[in-house]
Amino acid sequence: MNALVLGARGQLGSELARLLPGAGVTAPIHEKDVIEELLDDRRPDIVINCAAYNAVDRAETEGDAAHAANVAGPAVVAAACRRTGASLVHFSTNFVFDGSLDRPYVEADEPAPISAYGESKLAGERMVFGSGARVLVIRTAAVFGGPRSFPRRILERATSADRIPVVGDQLINPTYARDLAEATLELVERDFTGIVHVVGGGCAGWDVFARAALEEFGVRTQVDSVPTEAFPTAARRPRNGCLDTTRFHALRPWQEALHSWAAEVQQTPPHSSGGQGSGA
Repeated sequence: MNALVLGARGQLGSELARLLPGAGVTAPIHEKDVIEELLDDRRPDIVINCAAYNAVDRAETEGDAAHAANVAGPAVVAAACRRTGASLVHFSTNFVFDGSLDRPYVEADEPAPISAYGESKLAGERMVFGSGARVLVIRTAAVFGGPRSFPRRILERATSADRIPVVGDQLINPTYARDLAEATLELVERDFTGIVHVVGGGCAGWDVFARAALEEFGVRTQVDSVPTEAFPTAARRPRNGCLDTTRFHALRPWQEALHSWAAEVQQTPPHSSGGQGSGA
């Protein structure tokens, strides 16, 4: 596969770069000249864009940064793909929905973001589809695997507390970055286009996810379920952030994926970075 992975230092991009040796790059995707030169030089058949601004709360006040990474950047990449004939894979999020439904969201459900971050990701979707390039948009949720992802943060909090409060009334599909990367390549090989939801199997509250992470490491800190209102944030979150996976298929159950991640973490030398950074 002659591929180019943008945003290769993030937790998803690094997994794709591992699966596609030599494909990973970091580049300012909103800079037209840089991206056009990169595609002209590499001539990829497929461009996988993992670059994103995903600081959900900061997006409420850092609109320019969110727009550059999530709207302007994808537009530049998509236009370059259209010009060179490359196909584009772009990642989006469950935050394009408002979370008001009582069932998992299907691809055809009408987006209605309730945060600046969600609005920027939806605008990015529309930009890439309007470019004329051949596009696959993968919506996902609650991706974990990097050093700053949710399970890691919970473990850090548990080191200094006997009990920690975690929101229990927001539902998500915990999704292991490694599984998502492998599924991405399967979708490319199967020639999918349009929008596809790809998430870990099963829905859970953040509190359930937190307890499972602590159990994997034998940590006895108690997780107290609290309502969203107990943790005021700058950005609103969907109460129901679960995505339906009928069009493709669900990844393995998130509990199994969490177990695999935890086993690898426990085998990694303390000073190893694991090759992952923050990102999409």
